[in-house]
Amino acid sequence: MSICPKNKSSKGRRDKRRANWKMTAPTLVKCSKCGALTVPHRVCKACGTYNKKEIIKQEA
Repeated sequence: MSICPKNKSSKGRRDKRRANWKMTAPTLVKCSKCGALTVPHRVCKACGTYNKKEIIKQEA
């Protein structure tokens, strides 16, 4: 048997269910070494450090 609703869902009920599908801006924090904005708990793309330790060696 396929999925078949017993009753029609009203437009209001349908739209209330979809009301929480919002886009949010990503949280950004300053890098402790270079001050660039990065996503928390990720390696900084500008200087290659995480938690004040060099993870990725950057070419000069």
